[in-house]
Amino acid sequence: MSSIFRSEEMCLVQLFFQTETAYYCINALGELGMVQFRDLNPGTIIFQRKFVNEVKRCQEMERILHFLEKEITKANIPIIESGEIDKAPCPRDVIELEAAFEKLEKELKEINTNQEALKNNCLELTELKFLLQITEDFFEEVCHFVFNLSSEANHFLIETNQLNRYTSPSLFVAGVIKRERFPAFERLLWRVCHGNIVLRHVKIDVPVEDPMADEFVNKDVFMVFFQGEQFKSKVKTICEGFHATMYPCPESLHKRMELSIGVNTRIADLSMILTQTEEHRTNVLLSAAKHIHQWNVKVRKMKAIYYTLNLCNLDITHKCLIAEIWCSVVDLNKVHNALSKGAELTGSTLPPILNRIETRQTPPTFNRTNTFTVGFQSIVDAYGVGNYREVNPAPYSIVTFPFVFAVMFGDCGHGLIMTVLSLGMVLYKNLHSNKKMDNEILSTLLHGRFIILLMGLFSIYTGLVYNDCFSKAFNLFGSAWNVTAMFHNHILHKSATLQLDPAVPGVFSGKPYPFGIDPIWNIAVNKLTFLNSYKMKMSVIMGVIHMMFGVTLSLFNYIYFKELRNIVLQFIPEIIFLTALFGYLVFLIIYKWCRFTVSESETAPSILVHFINMLMFNYSGSLQTFLVIIALLTVPWMLLIKPYLLYSLRNKLFFLHLIQQFSFGDTFVQQSIHTIEYCLGCVSNTASYLRLWALSLAHAELSEVLWHMILHNGFTTNHGLGSIGLAIIFAVFATLTVAILLIMEGLSAFLHALRLHWNLDPNWGSGPGRMEGREDRKVAEGSVEEESFKMRLEGGK
Repeated sequence: MSSIFRSEEMCLVQLFFQTETAYYCINALGELGMVQFRDLNPGTIIFQRKFVNEVKRCQEMERILHFLEKEITKANIPIIESGEIDKAPCPRDVIELEAAFEKLEKELKEINTNQEALKNNCLELTELKFLLQITEDFFEEVCHFVFNLSSEANHFLIETNQLNRYTSPSLFVAGVIKRERFPAFERLLWRVCHGNIVLRHVKIDVPVEDPMADEFVNKDVFMVFFQGEQFKSKVKTICEGFHATMYPCPESLHKRMELSIGVNTRIADLSMILTQTEEHRTNVLLSAAKHIHQWNVKVRKMKAIYYTLNLCNLDITHKCLIAEIWCSVVDLNKVHNALSKGAELTGSTLPPILNRIETRQTPPTFNRTNTFTVGFQSIVDAYGVGNYREVNPAPYSIVTFPFVFAVMFGDCGHGLIMTVLSLGMVLYKNLHSNKKMDNEILSTLLHGRFIILLMGLFSIYTGLVYNDCFSKAFNLFGSAWNVTAMFHNHILHKSATLQLDPAVPGVFSGKPYPFGIDPIWNIAVNKLTFLNSYKMKMSVIMGVIHMMFGVTLSLFNYIYFKELRNIVLQFIPEIIFLTALFGYLVFLIIYKWCRFTVSESETAPSILVHFINMLMFNYSGSLQTFLVIIALLTVPWMLLIKPYLLYSLRNKLFFLHLIQQFSFGDTFVQQSIHTIEYCLGCVSNTASYLRLWALSLAHAELSEVLWHMILHNGFTTNHGLGSIGLAIIFAVFATLTVAILLIMEGLSAFLHALRLHWNLDPNWGSGPGRMEGREDRKVAEGSVEEESFKMRLEGGK
């Protein structure tokens, strides 16, 4: 019978099935999700296995689907996910899938190639259009320059052929360049040509689309006038170096107008063709988007099946496949039924044979979980997996983890907000259980929705214990303190602070507040002193109890495995060491609370001084001396006796040739590490639990600061904005509360609670164990990756 408090009993099962039914049997086991395969071909490389070609075909189909999915995402087309879990395709359907994928890929690549070519032509024509429009001003400027130069020639006898060189078609270059490259382009032209050029440029107002970069870029039109063929070659070389596009520009105005009309006509034709091409491409992607998720699931399942088949072994006749699986004992009947259903799909009359075999190998650890417990199991497994059949601390963490968090986060107002948000996540997940979440952060939050829900509920409880709601207290039952018993009304109105003496009759009723902390402490000046003392002692008590609970869990392991030696030599000295020192500290705290009344509070001793003096024998009494000596004696008890007994026992077995040589040094070093780690860990972990007090104090102080600095000022300050101003102030208060106190402080408290539970983990188990690779759930979801799948499958070797 399975139990959530201990990892399940596993068995090694050998399977025999025909080659024809192998695919369907593996598929049935994958959909069932209850087994882990062992690799029966560890010495064979992956490329020499029987189904490697099928795996390669699946990888090729995955590549095509990845290409299609990338194009669909680029086109901003939503991928439709069906709510149903798709099954793996039949082997005979693979050819049809491959043909459909290759056809889609070929068609889409042809469309992309044609579209890119059309966009390049359209880009060139668009740039030429802007160039022809802008260069009219350049030619008018040059003509004006030549006219002035001609007038000077009449006076200075300049030759006519020298003037004609400025207006010759071969003495200018026109083109388009990216705007950010133009300053460097201009400087280089000026330096190379020694200033013997005339450079003009104008910015293109409209960004043009660059099909290569798939983005819109800003460009400039430029025109360079120069003299001589030597400058012409230099200018063209510089233009090519800066990736500027040069275009032919006719000298004649009439030719430029004709060219401009032709360019506009071609641009209109290309725009129409591009529109039709884009519509066709969108239709192809829309049809693919309807099935891309389904195809991905099918291909990944098929790949996982063939990858698993590569772990099986062929018999001598090559007509039967042999597999070995780890399976929970309680699931054997379900596995057998699944294999029978898989064989029936092929019409085979010979059912698969399931044979349970005995083995000395340590089975993998499998802790059964559900949607509620999986988050807490992940917290435990993140530190380490226990050995086979050891106690599983995850069920206890369902209570301890949110409670430890709530001690640090205790505020019923903030806890209520967290509870409402977590309930929203629970409802959302229930309504969209099969929807894939692309956002990793939101996916993680949804995965731990029940953890957050319990953290919120426990925070409400601890907030009521602290009597703290957004830094304010509830006065539900009436305070046990009475101010009027000491002071009259005229003193009450004149004094800013009053000191209440509980020894005065009538001031303190003697009856504690029925539930939580008395609300009068919320307005007391010494509130911080009182709460610090209370939360500090509470943290120590909770820490020691938590550590004792962790050590007690190890006792259940020793009893289950019948390890009497570990009970006597490890558990008993550990619990004595912890109780003699820190259990006594807890006793002192509780004794001081019960022993000293209000009238004797001034003579109450300091627990800190008393506990320190306990370790200094000159100041401690007989009981304290006895406890310290007992604690010190447990150290050699744990350190020396167990290695010596193991050494004696193994030597006898070695002489009887029952075991190999035993290394006393290794055993002694291992036991020394454990002893030192435990003794220092008790001291360190006790101090670590003081973070419960520190974070609770920080949370309360931040909440009080936000209340007084923001919301309180909004109620008391006359800002002249009325209700609108209050709404703005409340919005600021709510935003900072969620951002700082819920998200930042909540995350901090979560991480500290995680650290405290990880400190406890070495106490209950010997670990590290091997987690059972439940590859089947991945197969069922269609999200198996090859490497992770390999690691999961080989985990049971």
